[in-house]
Amino acid sequence: MITMRIFSFTSIACAVFFITSHSFAQPQLDSETVIERSGVPREAVAAIVNEVVITTYDLRQRMQMMLLTAGGRVPIEARAQLQRQALRDLVEEKLKLQEAKEYELEATPEEIEQELVNLAAKSNLPRDAFVEVLETNGISIKLLEEQIKAGILWPQLVQGRFRDRIRVNDDEVENTLDRMRADISLNQFRISEICIPVDDPSQAQQYYQGGMQLIEQMRAGVPFSVVAKQFSACTTAAVGGDVGWVRAGELPPELDAAIRELPAGSVTNPIPSQGAFIILAVREIRQAVVAGEPTFMLAHATASEAIGENAARFAFEKLATADACTGRPLRIDLGEGVGVSFLENMTIGDIDSRFSDFIVDLERGDTSPLIKADGAYHAAYVCDKDEGLGLPSRESLEDRIYSRQLTRIGMQYLRDVERKSLVDIKQKDLISLTG
Repeated sequence: MITMRIFSFTSIACAVFFITSHSFAQPQLDSETVIERSGVPREAVAAIVNEVVITTYDLRQRMQMMLLTAGGRVPIEARAQLQRQALRDLVEEKLKLQEAKEYELEATPEEIEQELVNLAAKSNLPRDAFVEVLETNGISIKLLEEQIKAGILWPQLVQGRFRDRIRVNDDEVENTLDRMRADISLNQFRISEICIPVDDPSQAQQYYQGGMQLIEQMRAGVPFSVVAKQFSACTTAAVGGDVGWVRAGELPPELDAAIRELPAGSVTNPIPSQGAFIILAVREIRQAVVAGEPTFMLAHATASEAIGENAARFAFEKLATADACTGRPLRIDLGEGVGVSFLENMTIGDIDSRFSDFIVDLERGDTSPLIKADGAYHAAYVCDKDEGLGLPSRESLEDRIYSRQLTRIGMQYLRDVERKSLVDIKQKDLISLTG
């Protein structure tokens, strides 16, 4: 059997469109009516999502796909969790597609095909070979295409409806930078997690053994991210268990002590913590950072002496409000004979000594005094400044904060859609994968 990497449905570039704020009420149906209309035998109904029936065949297909990504090495004891996750994924997928349909969004055949090609590439297979592997393992390409559609349309819908409601203010960016400056003064660990809730403390040993079986899967070559996505109860399961960078002392003591003892690339045994067993992977370790030489991103304006000092000074004052920091043509014309260039990653040593003394103490958003040299007037506007601590640029940080806020809104939106919908889970028992 060919082991395939986990399917990651990233959205292709979201279309820019405007959608008026409105909400469609789902029809008031009951489960029995939906089943009767569908013609699906009751024993073959796994769940109902509004007017759509998810069959046990659909569920079996999704479980087969998840097993394929794990190379088939999922212990029997973990199959119940696999089924719950598969059914949950199918329910959310139907909700996303139904909501997208309400807003008349459709994925084009070209978009679907491109994502299929991307999935094949992630599995190190040509597109046709990838499809052949799926079909050999009894997985319908049509069902995969439905999954792809949801992955394409949902990000477009969320961004289209809510992007204008997100505001990343300067205080939030500055507070984040302050926290990051504090973080880099301590050793940091890039970690991933798997959470196994202990619902019955008297069965703790069985839960621990279940965790050890997951570790055995990883030792046999199944990626941590695959196991996390399928079996972790943490919210990070959706991103393969990725927690990101944490600093020493940030985690609960029992988890902090465990990661301090491990080299990069190691995985802990299941650790009891706050009513669950936690498995941590230490992916990278970085030592506390020592500040290096600051670097600047500058917009450099120049004007000939012929325009006069007052005219040059007036033009340079516009740098703070012009679109000079993107490297694109200015949104505001600084005037005839005034040019602007964009300089990235400049240390003070890289800057002409005639100008460096005027720039060294500037901060982001500052403009240097007018400087006269080589028969011209000059000024520099600081678009960004890296303090020498390896921190991201403010623009990059703003993008990250925006993306996190959009993701949180998308999750809440999906919960709201579910609350107004008819969702009835019928399949409670473990189904056979060969049925």
